[in-house]
Amino acid sequence: MRTKDEVTAEASKRLFAIANSPSEMIKLSKEKIAKTVYPVGFYNTKARNILDISRLLIEKYNSHVPDTIEELLKFKGVGRKTANLVVTVGYNKPGICVDTHVHRISNRFGYVKTKTPEETEFALRKILPKRFWIEYNDLLVAYGQNICKPISPLCSKCKINKYCDKVGVIKHR
Repeated sequence: MRTKDEVTAEASKRLFAIANSPSEMIKLSKEKIAKTVYPVGFYNTKARNILDISRLLIEKYNSHVPDTIEELLKFKGVGRKTANLVVTVGYNKPGICVDTHVHRISNRFGYVKTKTPEETEFALRKILPKRFWIEYNDLLVAYGQNICKPISPLCSKCKINKYCDKVGVIKHR
């Protein structure tokens, strides 16, 4: 189940309003965190992971979030998309955050030929100039939400329509 960005943003605001550091977070119960972040998907699992990550940040990282993808991937519940997002947004370091939109659109217009978001990330790391890594996600997410939709994309409004291979597109508007 994918949670919409707006729902995640509101849940994050509520959570950080009551605890904005690992030491404050571990004072909360799992139930309190789950209730605060609801209705995000898997809210109980995320609440448990938030507590586990907070404890680990305190114990191993002096309450500082690591700035490398490799270290971030050691945290339960943190995948490549989140790790890349943390290093790019949090530390302004190169990374390619591949979500459903980036994966779909990169394949749709024929830039990569991959089956999973992780494969897409590694393919993009080889061909996309590093100076575009950080902004690539922002551009494609907005485009995917508004123009290059999963089903029946708005090809008539697309600025790069004539360059797009339309891989997997059955119907478009």
